[in-house]
Amino acid sequence: MRESAAERHDRLLALVRDGGTARVAELAARLGVSPVTARRDVEALAAKGLLDRAHGQVSWPGRHAAPSLAGGSAGARRPGDGLVLGLLAPSATYYFAEVIRGAHEAAANTGARLILRISDYRPEEDRSRTEGLLAAGAQGVLVAPGWRGPEDRTAYGDWLAELPVPAVLLERRADPGSPLDALDRVVSDHGHGVLLALRHLLGLGRGTPLLVARGDSPTALAVRAGYAEALATLDLTAPGPVIDSVPADQDPAGFEAAVRALREAVTSGRAGAAVVHNDVDAIEIVRRLAELGVKVPEDLALIAYDDEVAALADTPLTAVAPPKRQVGRHATELLMERLTETGGEESARRHLSLLPRLRVRSSCGGPGGVHPA
Repeated sequence: MRESAAERHDRLLALVRDGGTARVAELAARLGVSPVTARRDVEALAAKGLLDRAHGQVSWPGRHAAPSLAGGSAGARRPGDGLVLGLLAPSATYYFAEVIRGAHEAAANTGARLILRISDYRPEEDRSRTEGLLAAGAQGVLVAPGWRGPEDRTAYGDWLAELPVPAVLLERRADPGSPLDALDRVVSDHGHGVLLALRHLLGLGRGTPLLVARGDSPTALAVRAGYAEALATLDLTAPGPVIDSVPADQDPAGFEAAVRALREAVTSGRAGAAVVHNDVDAIEIVRRLAELGVKVPEDLALIAYDDEVAALADTPLTAVAPPKRQVGRHATELLMERLTETGGEESARRHLSLLPRLRVRSSCGGPGGVHPA
């Protein structure tokens, strides 16, 4: 299988970290790529602060006087020097691309190496892929299981609590009191994100928003649960049942039914606002609504959930932005803490929830900006 750019970047970082400093031509030869490709990789990693460039050489941050790849290393050791971390994610694109990026940056900042496996949302393969990470040398793992619903968590979850190395659960919650609930975890507080969206729309005087949402992932289910909790918190009644959303390219008939249900809610006066999970669905829904005579934001104020591509819509969409990159970063830092603990008693396990932000754009009809948690 062709090596991805992320995997190549990981190898490049490992070469520079182990050798201290190197020339681009050396790196190209060691990586088996052209000097142009190696130069682009170096520029990308240096722009993120993961490498230093000076006098035609590439150095690990803080190591400007080290020998080349052929020699030994020099400089003070970092806490993670020599450590290998594993990351299992259900996807390397869309939502989880930023989670992976945050984890990679945090690992590199400590001197650790991060290796990646992707499950493609096949939870039955999570265990074997994680065992593959251990076989590749991972001394601790970050795991975002490929669950789609609670049944997957029940069927493919308990093995995580039996791993022989420290593990941190990413963007996934466990059943209270289950073995998995005793693991460290770092998650986005999607309930808080939905509450931010509802409060913003209510403040615009658009009435109680409808929810249009998928039901095929833990994030989608958390958004649905957060909507119910937000309505209870605000002492509101939904203007109608949650509208089930499906991808337009996978289920055209189901997508059309969702759009027409939302259109009917708007034209009947039941709803003047909506929260839509996710961005891609929201963009397609806005386009199809316009064809049916419903305009955003004139007739419907709309907030998307995820903020991956919401800003790129014809009418830039206001969106809830989960702190994906920070989830990856904090989880990696927590795993590093577990791996480098010394002395006596182990520190308490932690469940860390990070708050999303609301990025206001044109789809609500108000002024733009970022609304903090």
